This record gives sequence, structure tokens and C-alpha cells, in this order.
Amino acid sequence: MKPGVRTRSLPGLLLAVVLAALTVLSAGALPAAADTSVSAVAEALRRSPVYVDPAASAQLSKSDADALAKKIKNADKPLFVAVLPAGYPTANLFRNLRTDTGITGLYAIRLGDRFDARADSSVLPRTAVQNLVTSVQDDKNAKTQLTDFTDRALTNMGGSAPSSWGSSSDSGGMSSTALITVGAVLVAGGGGAYALVRRNRRRKAEERQAALERLRVVVDEDITAFGEELDRLDFHPAEPGADDAMRADYERALDAYEQAKSYMAAATRPEDVRAVTQALEDGRFSLAQLAARREGRPLPERRPPCFFDPRHGPSVADASWTPPDGAPREVPVCAADATRLADGRDPVIREVDTDYGRRPYWDAGPAYGPWAGGYFGGGLLPGLLVGTLLGSMMASPAYAADYGSGYGDFAGYGGGDTSGADFDSGDFGGGFGDGGGGDFGGGGDFGGGGF
Repeated sequence: MKPGVRTRSLPGLLLAVVLAALTVLSAGALPAAADTSVSAVAEALRRSPVYVDPAASAQLSKSDADALAKKIKNADKPLFVAVLPAGYPTANLFRNLRTDTGITGLYAIRLGDRFDARADSSVLPRTAVQNLVTSVQDDKNAKTQLTDFTDRALTNMGGSAPSSWGSSSDSGGMSSTALITVGAVLVAGGGGAYALVRRNRRRKAEERQAALERLRVVVDEDITAFGEELDRLDFHPAEPGADDAMRADYERALDAYEQAKSYMAAATRPEDVRAVTQALEDGRFSLAQLAARREGRPLPERRPPCFFDPRHGPSVADASWTPPDGAPREVPVCAADATRLADGRDPVIREVDTDYGRRPYWDAGPAYGPWAGGYFGGGLLPGLLVGTLLGSMMASPAYAADYGSGYGDFAGYGGGDTSGADFDSGDFGGGFGDGGGGDFGGGGDFGGGGF
């Protein structure tokens, strides 16, 4: 040891190391000024479904945020929730957040006491987002509002959670002894389990067959109604004024009628009915085109059928409607029902037989999911059925196992996929609080009188 060189005792060295480590850790865990930019929010959402700005921590506690994040992860859905302070910049907020996150999903933002959401249409259609936002708009308590929105959104949206979130729980490294014990129990109970599986399969097959037979009555009514429309049309391909376009419309309608009958005759499961009603929907649109050509009117826009009864034909507009004990939502309606609603009268609703008497089809049981899905395909149905019996059933794992999704596959990037900036900006445009759902325009500022 050189003279004049001061040495430290072992305790002194340890203390120095500890202090240095604490300095490094505190520098990483407690930055002098937290970055709350959109890019920082996006980075946080790539790691977890819920982000709470430090300046908005009084709105949602850490324990509540963690509980909400766990619920979203357990549901395996690409739902992103951000809680921001009232003064947070709002210009193009949703669009920029979606771009920086780069993940297809549903994005919900609580900003002060205001709330809005946007989604990729492959995850949840714009109408569905609007209806979900409206259903919780009156909840001023952040925990209540975000919990209600999350519960309703998770039962209606498509897609899966991004892999970057990881799992909400893991095995924690089950010991080999525990694994051996579990294996022994499984082997011992194998015979009984196999018998139980066979019994459950037989019971489910019987239930599906009963559902198909109940559904067959309703579908046969639909096919008969369409056949009667063809008869009333009184169109002859050789009549004066008929052209090739009219004949093509008529041919497509006839083909749809024959396809519907053929599909129904071959149906062996409730989900097979979707092809039948999809054919009928195509056929009715062909008849609407034919009628417009014969009368010299502009060709109709391709729209979904009337929500209240698809036999009414293609819808002509969207109208606000509130089901009993439910939240308002926009639904496609035919001209007659649009007039009834405007006059304050009830629409003409399609009712079907149930064990409890005649009920609207959306309150009649799970078998009607595929039936409605054929009419309202492309992801529109979840938004229309928010808060109804059928809507809740269709979103459950049991329904998916027994009847399929009912309303069809989602196109494009699936929820939770990384698409980067490749998304429809119209889904995320519009001013925060202008009604929700991504109406394009408004420059992205707060506006539109939404609040």
C-alpha cells in the first residue's frame, strides 16, 4: 500500500456500492420529469393494456388500473385504455396514438372527465364503437366508466391480445413432484373422464340438433317470404323495356332463392344457417336493384337489411333506437320503420317462438346468432346487439364452441397484429368527443359539441 493513499473499510465500501446502486435505480424508476408524450403512452400500451398518466393518477388508482389490465389480458383482446389529464393535447390524438402503438385494436381514452374511443374496423365496426361510447357516456366516475366500457367491449370486439403484453399469469415453474402427482391423477381418472366427454358430446349434439330444428322454422318462413316477393315482382325477361342488366338482377335473385333452399336442406348444424340468410340478403339486394332499374331510379347503395326484420329488405338509413333497459344505438332501418321511429311509434320487429312465448329474435337464444350473422355480416352485428341477450351469448366462449362466431370473420389485420402505420386513418380521425367511433374530419381537435 502506497503511503498517503487513503483506504476504506469494508463496511464503507459496501455502503458506497449500495448508495451508487440506489442512485442508478432511482434514476431509472423516478425520472426527474416523466415523459407523457403520445409516443411514451404508446410505448407503455405496447407493454400493458392500461396506461395512467401521472397527472391523472387521482382518476384511477394503481390497483384499479392493474385490475383492469388483468381483465383485458385474461380476455385476450386488443383493448388499449389510456387515462390522461384534462389539459392533454388532443390534436389528432387517436390517430397519432394508433400510429405510434402500431397495433390493431380498440383504443379508449379517458381525458379529464371526458371519454371517447376509436377502433380498427377489423376489430370493431365504427357503429359498434359509437354505441359502446354512448352507453357509458353518462358515467362520470373513471373506474365505473372504464370498467363498464371494458366489460361491454370485450364481449363484442374481435382479435387477440398482442404478444408484447405477455401472459396475465404463468405457471410459476410447477415442481416436478407436482407434475408427477397431477399426471398420476389424470391417468387414474382417465376412464371416467373419457366417459364424461362422450356423454357431454352426445348432449351437445342433441342440443345443437334441437336448435337447428327450431331455427329451421324461422328460416323456412324467410325463404317463403322471399319466394312470394319473386312472385309479386311479375318480371318477365322478355318484357318490353327489359335489358341485360335487369335480366342479370333477376337471374341473381332466382339463383339466391334456389341456393337458400339448397343450403337449408343440407344444413346439419345451426351455424350452417348463416349461408342461407346470406343468400337471401344477396337476393333481396338484387331485387332492389331490379326495381330501381325498372322505375328509372338511381341504383340503391349496398346496405345491410333492416335490423328489426331482415324480411323488410335493404335498409335506407341508420336511425337511433333504444331497446328496453338498454343503451341507444344506431341501427339500419327500412323506409317504413324509419318513418315509424320518426313519428315516435314502435318499429315492426321480427319475433320468433321461444319457451317463454314470442320474443324479438335478439332475445330468443344463441341459435339465432348464425341466422342474424348471415344478414348482418362483416362485423356489424356486435355493435347492433350490445346489451341484448343474443349479443352477450355470442361473445361467450361457450357460444363460440357450440355455434361459431355467428357474424363472420374479420378482414385485414386481426386484432393484436402489428400493422405499424398501415391502417385506415378514417377509423381514428375526428375530434375527441365528437360522438365517438372515428367519424373523419374536424382536424382532430375537441369539437363538434360532443361535450
